[in-house]
Amino acid sequence: MKTRLLAASLALTVACSSTDGDTVVYTGGTLIDGTGTAPITDAVLVVENGKVAAVGSAGDVHIPRNAIEVHLPGRFIMPGLVDAHVHIGDTRGLESGHYSEENVLDQLHRLARYGVTTVVSLGDDQDAGLRVRDAQNVTSLKRTRLFVAGTVVTGDTPEEAVAIAEANAAMGVDFIKFRVDDNLGTVEKMRPEVYRAVIAKAEELGLPVAAHVYYLEDTKDLLRAGIDFVGHSVRDLPVDSEFVEMMRESGVCYCATLMREVSTFVYENEPEFFGDPFFLAEVDSAIIEELLDPSRQESVRNSRAAQQYRAALDVAKKNLGLLSQGGVRIAMGTDAGPPGRFHGYFDHLELELMAEAGMSNMDVLRAATGEAAACMGLENVGTLEAGNWADFLVLRADPLIEITNTRSIDRVYVAGNLVER
Repeated sequence: MKTRLLAASLALTVACSSTDGDTVVYTGGTLIDGTGTAPITDAVLVVENGKVAAVGSAGDVHIPRNAIEVHLPGRFIMPGLVDAHVHIGDTRGLESGHYSEENVLDQLHRLARYGVTTVVSLGDDQDAGLRVRDAQNVTSLKRTRLFVAGTVVTGDTPEEAVAIAEANAAMGVDFIKFRVDDNLGTVEKMRPEVYRAVIAKAEELGLPVAAHVYYLEDTKDLLRAGIDFVGHSVRDLPVDSEFVEMMRESGVCYCATLMREVSTFVYENEPEFFGDPFFLAEVDSAIIEELLDPSRQESVRNSRAAQQYRAALDVAKKNLGLLSQGGVRIAMGTDAGPPGRFHGYFDHLELELMAEAGMSNMDVLRAATGEAAACMGLENVGTLEAGNWADFLVLRADPLIEITNTRSIDRVYVAGNLVER
């Protein structure tokens, strides 16, 4: 009988969402709100006009008259995942260079089906992406929210780099992004006088700065120069106490993107996740066949860079553990989007690696929801608090017991609307 009632309630929600002017109340589940506080058992979540109207324990929250009730016994409610570092719209299959509004929207819908309801695209964004971003603050939304950085800032001189930053600002971007990395010694790094000029210009423009990093000493200098976000792991050396203190005192957030390293070497053989139905539900079989090509696999095995990045992953995981233990703010990010880095699915693998690095499951979930949103300065997303958008997941199993339970998705809602899966 309870099963029939649950099914009937969920079916009713599909027909009558909060965007129709109805109030929908979700009851009986355990709610993790994304702030890091203890979960609420026998929770009540009230959604009106696409936003959270109230949240709390049964008995503490007033249920409006004539509200539609969805009873969720044995289910777990949490905010939709927030990925603080992706790239959107440029890849089709295993090829880059296909940026279009259609491709942007296709990837955002895929992310939503995986429970990732907000992403920050840190580079290669074009006008079509900004148009998509500008259309998302509506109660009818049923796909992932997007924030953008425009063109990755480059330049041999301060003047060249500042000109790109200014052009990005004129586009209306949310962030400025540049790289300080020599790609394992194959290119010249951006010089300090160049990135300092970009940081100063971004501050003048009122835009936060995200930096792609690799080396410990570079990242220290970038912190001294005033960056707002560390966009990858320090991977050359173990972080030291000076760096931990610099990060903690500055309040700058650290985004490890561990799956970025995995993607460089994992296709030397058939990855274990190629047998995961959760992965297979969203991937084109032609992509799998191409990645399983023996000559391609051999090229990965013979790649010096791939093997160096494999070693760098171990350093990155240890550093993430040390930084988390040291009280540094952590934001989840995957660097997904380039060929072979799968939107949505890689988010769940990233969570697993973060837990393996030594973060508690609650800290991982906070880094992937409320803290990621706060790190990027995003408003009204990331936590299930009154006034925020009702972007949330309903899970069949408890992610605080096992982080891989984020994959047990029963339902995804964006602005209170059920996402078709």
